[in-house]
Amino acid sequence: MSEVRVRFAPSPTGYLHIGSLRTALYDYLFAKNKGGKYILRIEDTDQSRYMEGAIENMIEVLTWSGVVHDEGVFIEEGKIVQKGEYGPYIQSERLHIYKQYIEELLEKGHAYYCFCHKERLEKIREEQKEKGLMLGYDGHCRDISIEEARERVEAGEEYVIRLKFPKNRDIVFHDIIRGKITINTNDIDDQVLLKSDGFPTYHFAVVVDDHLMKITHIVRGEEWLPSAPKHAYLFEAFGWDTPEFVHLPTVLNKEKKKLSKRHGDVSVEDFRAKGYLPEGLVNYLALVGWSPESNKEFFTMDELIEEFSFERVSNTGGVFDKDKLDWVNEHYIRNKSVDEITELAIPHLLEAGYIAQEDIENRYNWISLIVSTLQERISYVAEIKEQAHFYFCNEIKPENEEVVQMLKGEQVPALIQTFKEELTQIDEIDEEFSTTIMKKIQKATGVKGKNLFMPVRSMLTGQLHGPDLDKIILILGKQNILSRIEYVEKHIL
Repeated sequence: MSEVRVRFAPSPTGYLHIGSLRTALYDYLFAKNKGGKYILRIEDTDQSRYMEGAIENMIEVLTWSGVVHDEGVFIEEGKIVQKGEYGPYIQSERLHIYKQYIEELLEKGHAYYCFCHKERLEKIREEQKEKGLMLGYDGHCRDISIEEARERVEAGEEYVIRLKFPKNRDIVFHDIIRGKITINTNDIDDQVLLKSDGFPTYHFAVVVDDHLMKITHIVRGEEWLPSAPKHAYLFEAFGWDTPEFVHLPTVLNKEKKKLSKRHGDVSVEDFRAKGYLPEGLVNYLALVGWSPESNKEFFTMDELIEEFSFERVSNTGGVFDKDKLDWVNEHYIRNKSVDEITELAIPHLLEAGYIAQEDIENRYNWISLIVSTLQERISYVAEIKEQAHFYFCNEIKPENEEVVQMLKGEQVPALIQTFKEELTQIDEIDEEFSTTIMKKIQKATGVKGKNLFMPVRSMLTGQLHGPDLDKIILILGKQNILSRIEYVEKHIL
């Protein structure tokens, strides 16, 4: 068997959708599992939807996620470069190639010039809707001879070129996930192959590119399934071998609807900005529609490559469950070093106004200590803004009535008095003070256990549970603790 070659072929129309990352990931896993090549091609034939910077953003995000291609379009030193022997890998640079192959189809009688103007096409569409017929082109220009068509083109008439399907013929192709698929040509309209602006449509360019780039497996979303017979017929019309088709199930939200911006985050950039780790996102995304034989939950990229196969991909939509993603991502956050999470947390702490730029160098150890106390309490790094709030706000807001009752315990005034006395004896809190202070308060007041620790935690944080108390005391420092005690005395006791 020839070398497995797969391609991810996005359009540069915006940010990378989470469903597109899964397609790229499956391409990558399959190619690596088979010892083949994974290619990145840019399909930019729809120039009206092109977005400046989209190619660079897409490649940067794919690189961040660890889904790195072997061939195609890359970014080097801020510039777009192409590597591989089957280029160009950007469709708008391949127009001369498509021109050659469209001529071949016209000569063989598998394509024809169509001069129908927009108004006529809209009128046909309206009539078909009214009669409940299948929507599509009515073949009006099919029988214009190629000589007459070329004269009209010479005379300056606007045209498109359409694929000429044979009448009433079954087109049969195989999909690895869905099996054998048969569609009759009477149920397909004559697809436009070359638009009036001289650019090929997706349907034409994709077939020419997949053949010339020796693609063995066409992996894409199931929304392209209705187009597959057109592509299968084009391969046949050219006399080329048809690659294997793999149409992946759609990524759905919890309501079993297509994941869209209306329902929250859908771009990889959204998740990255919130501090999801690439390992967590990729691990979870691999499982949205694919079930490994091992029933494991956590996979390294190498383990995914080892286990992956299209045979275990479902033919129904995979549900993207953010709670499950959070759970998987939490696992990876806990397994990272404090320094790694601190680096990711700093932009969020800056954004929240908790720290200033100059704090990063001068107080890095203090910032790192804060992060270390919250690392096991966050599912994605942006949550640190909410979790760290109590460190930076001296107005103690009790989280519930239980905290209020805890602060009104009869032993609390004695605890506060002892704590304040101990603080007056030092200039600033160090590690020794933070680790011994509770024992000193216990010894001086005779209060211990829950009756000691919970009121102190409550007066410092407004919460009954949280990070280790000694770490909280070290992070807050003397002045902040005195401010909090004062606030509690004034407003709660």
